[in-house]
Amino acid sequence: MKIKSILVSQPAPNESSPYLEIARKEKINFDFRPFIHVEGADAKELRTQKIDLSQYTGVIFTSRNAIDHYFRLAEEMRFQVPDTMRYICQSEAIANYLQKHIVYRKRKISFGEKNFADLAPLFKKYPDEKYLLPSSDVLSPETVKILDAAKIDWTRAIMYRTVCSDISDIAVGDYDMLVFFSPQGIRSLQQNFPEYKQGDTKVAVFGNTTKKAAEEAGLTVDVMAPTKETPSMTMAIEKYIKSVNK
Repeated sequence: MKIKSILVSQPAPNESSPYLEIARKEKINFDFRPFIHVEGADAKELRTQKIDLSQYTGVIFTSRNAIDHYFRLAEEMRFQVPDTMRYICQSEAIANYLQKHIVYRKRKISFGEKNFADLAPLFKKYPDEKYLLPSSDVLSPETVKILDAAKIDWTRAIMYRTVCSDISDIAVGDYDMLVFFSPQGIRSLQQNFPEYKQGDTKVAVFGNTTKKAAEEAGLTVDVMAPTKETPSMTMAIEKYIKSVNK
């Protein structure tokens, strides 16, 4: 079956996106729609978790969302984040994002290469801080394992949640391919379309956890990324299209 229309479960990209290049070259229609969105917790919820922001001397940030919601809640709770706060960020890009909320210079900011495991040497270097980990309602067991192995004093605070968007107006059955990037995206498909049957529709997934969620939902995965050959979703889609749209 030739692929002519693809629904990507993410917001529309900018004009220089590889998706638009594929659309032009292969004469395919891409539609973009976020299947999930983020909702912030409020001060009351944080207090229910027995979180007092003033008790922590360090914060561990794994995403831009975590940064935004930490500073939003600090403001909501009238907590003045001290200049002495130590920030440990998963990557340089996340660390740079701190500039949206603080004066970056002269602050105690450290960051890893890319993966959470890369932060282990930083925890070893700064073992005496009392760390807060702002997170969503979904936290990787691997993250917990790494933090516990580091033998540091750390506390998780759920500051935002990933929830299913209302996408019930979409005719999902009209697309030749659906593209997913997270298990929550799969969950949103199930929640919005409880009677959904895959039929001839192809499914593309990013990451092993998304693949597992898709298979558990009874879907057959046709396109997988990242792989050695296709490290990005767009490369994986383009390769698949070229093989079937001959």
